[in-house]
Amino acid sequence: MAVVPPAVPYHSPPARVYVPAVPYPRMIRVRQHVEAPAVADVPLAVRGELERIRIGGCIRAGESVAITAGSRGIVDIVPILRTVVAVLREAGAAPFLVTAMGSHGGATAEGQVKVLATYGITEASVGAPIRSAMDVVQVGTTEEGIPAYVDRLAAAADHIVVVARIKPHTDFDGPIGSGFLKMLAIGLAKEIGAATCHRAVFEHGFERVLRSVGRTVLARSRIACGIGIVENAAEGTAVLEAVVPQEMETREEALHALASRLMLRLPVDPIDLLIVDEIGKNVSGLGMDTNVVGRKPHGDGGAAPRIRRIFVRDLTPETHGNALGVGLADFATSRLVRAIDYRATVVNALAAAHPEAAVIPVHFESDREAIDAALGTIGLAPPEHARVVRIQSTLRLRTLEVSEACAAELGGRAGLEVLGSPQELRFDHAGDLEPRVPAATAPRSTAREG
Repeated sequence: MAVVPPAVPYHSPPARVYVPAVPYPRMIRVRQHVEAPAVADVPLAVRGELERIRIGGCIRAGESVAITAGSRGIVDIVPILRTVVAVLREAGAAPFLVTAMGSHGGATAEGQVKVLATYGITEASVGAPIRSAMDVVQVGTTEEGIPAYVDRLAAAADHIVVVARIKPHTDFDGPIGSGFLKMLAIGLAKEIGAATCHRAVFEHGFERVLRSVGRTVLARSRIACGIGIVENAAEGTAVLEAVVPQEMETREEALHALASRLMLRLPVDPIDLLIVDEIGKNVSGLGMDTNVVGRKPHGDGGAAPRIRRIFVRDLTPETHGNALGVGLADFATSRLVRAIDYRATVVNALAAAHPEAAVIPVHFESDREAIDAALGTIGLAPPEHARVVRIQSTLRLRTLEVSEACAAELGGRAGLEVLGSPQELRFDHAGDLEPRVPAATAPRSTAREG
């Protein structure tokens, strides 16, 4: 592994680049109404699922149980983990959390604990110790010759409980994605395992690597069960399911299909310019979900629309400067670039074998300049007639803004509601876009993936 230098700030261009001002399209706010099944009582559901599979019957008093805690923001992750801890302790076990997030958190034990704290996961909030280390043990080798690794602390426990959100992956399309198998193959395998799996993808493909390495870890480790989480488009938990090891792969496929159906997507296709207010690891593994914007490194983007230009404005606070995925964009602000933690971003990009995802786009000091530049590179259509969409993030698509050129195709479409009349793009004195939603009415911020 290459030695990555300590955090080095990026700097703005030495001189301002002149970009001709262009007329802007007017924007209309729309709301998508979606199917959003929800778990009414998360702790009760977790407890019921663990009782259904009789978790207490396979754990003896005094045995240690490692519970995985990953780097994806999951809306109900704290009550889920707290309830798993409580049920195991009632069975006489000694539960603890292990950080299971590959190379995230700057690939340091301390950094990974800090990531968990961002999501409210602390020893006090879950009622159990949190243990973090970056060293692993090799538990086996796949038939393709890929080594399978497991976090040393988890491997030393009497049992492992795999807690994973199930959803489509940002790198490839298939019947599985982010879920149990990825947590087993990459999350629990820390930096070395994440890098190994991502390198193996070039020869064997992502799905085959996840299945093969995941199966090896399942066969060679003391996995007690999994807790599968599917979220809805309303930022809630749709399904919680406890899964025994021998059914983990098949149940992931079923839950993945449900998660894909529940995902919100952009209602417009094609798009000349997509404005994304914020990207970050809590939103998606690549900062923005490629199931929404396309540009998958190992897939065709599935149902994602054709997008000519993407402009990203800011990093989320929860991403701690990790800007992996910024390379998917065509334009950015210089303030986003200055917020990048170079080391954390590059470590993650190298472990993912995806250095392109860390490439810095053309960037400008103000939103206005970036939008002028972007609209000047979309083709012959007059900028005021461009097909523009603005979203807060790829995680939050219930309310968004579309330009008038897109509005005609949305009228009367089921599940879409037009909110108000067309409005001019509004900029502050510094040339930056004003917030889409006034602070007093903005939805709560939840740390969330891919």
